[in-house]
Amino acid sequence: MAGTVLTACNTSEKQASEGAEEKKQEQTVNKEETKKESEIKEVNYAQVFQEAITELEKAKEGKEVDYDKVTDLYKNNLQSLVQDRDAEFEDKLDQHITTALQAGKEGTMDKVVVKQIFDKLMQKVFYTTMKHDFTEVDEKWGNKEDVTKEIEEAKGYYAILQSTVEKRDTAYGTNMVDVIAGGFAEMEKAVEADDQVGFSLGKQVVDKTIMKTFYLATGAVPNGYATKVADAAKKDKEEAKVEQAEGWAFYQSLFGYLNGHAPEEAAFIQQQFDLQTDSAKLDPAEVNKAFVRGFSKIALDEYKESEEFWGEDKSPITALEGALFIDIIGEDIKGLIGEAEYSKLTDNAQQYLEAAKAKDKKAGEPLLKELQATLQSVIEKAK
Repeated sequence: MAGTVLTACNTSEKQASEGAEEKKQEQTVNKEETKKESEIKEVNYAQVFQEAITELEKAKEGKEVDYDKVTDLYKNNLQSLVQDRDAEFEDKLDQHITTALQAGKEGTMDKVVVKQIFDKLMQKVFYTTMKHDFTEVDEKWGNKEDVTKEIEEAKGYYAILQSTVEKRDTAYGTNMVDVIAGGFAEMEKAVEADDQVGFSLGKQVVDKTIMKTFYLATGAVPNGYATKVADAAKKDKEEAKVEQAEGWAFYQSLFGYLNGHAPEEAAFIQQQFDLQTDSAKLDPAEVNKAFVRGFSKIALDEYKESEEFWGEDKSPITALEGALFIDIIGEDIKGLIGEAEYSKLTDNAQQYLEAAKAKDKKAGEPLLKELQATLQSVIEKAK
């Protein structure tokens, strides 16, 4: 009897143990499946985004838009990414997107405006997720496998944005797609060489060139949305409002950076693109000048930082940032100070970068003074 009980106990323990093991294995499998699903979702951000855009674009053709479908696509696939970036960058993109989709469904917002808000704010999310991945690279530096994975992820997010870059290249005759590809190549080369400064320099090229894309889309003359709004306002108020929404949503990718260095200019541009502002009152020339002043102020701040960190790795990185911010508004600066002066400015920026890399203070100091004087003059001329 005792033997039977003992056997029964052993059997039940064995069954319990096997059951626990099976459950453990099942949980592991489930975890792996969940992991795989999340990985698939990451891979499919572009696909889901495109699916949502395709549905929202029906508004342009006067067709019915299935807002429930778009909302489901958003909530099930994109919202968590948006919320992550909102938390990281203290933003409210999720609120803007969900409000717009709801307003589209209720018919309280122009359906084409809804599409533009969704499209351009999601582009900001993909852009800031790239920036997030770049930060992860810095944090994981030394672990080549992880770093390479983060760069690949960043390239995946950029792929979603590339058509926006291509569009601006076509409109302005720029070569930003090539510049960005070069920046990524520099990053990958730097990983191979275990050169963290090289990675940071490549990262800045990619980041600031995407910022240039958003600037060309919003405040640049003659193909920015500020100009498009002003032109449309003379003929078609509804069209002007759509253009204004596009401009506002694109500008959100730049607002934070500008606001940190040139709050007055940042607020002015924000107010001009705000949908509460009468489209007819949007002044593209003033928006353009505010951008020029704003980016010039950022460049000055970068150069100041470069001087403060002279001799450290950060000095050439911020020197490059200064040069890249000059490049963002290059055509505008050229228009304000003339081609010869602009050429001298870019030469000085390049030479200063080389001096910062070489830690050659004797060469760097006079160049820095010239850069600062020219940028101050640009700010004055853009008032």
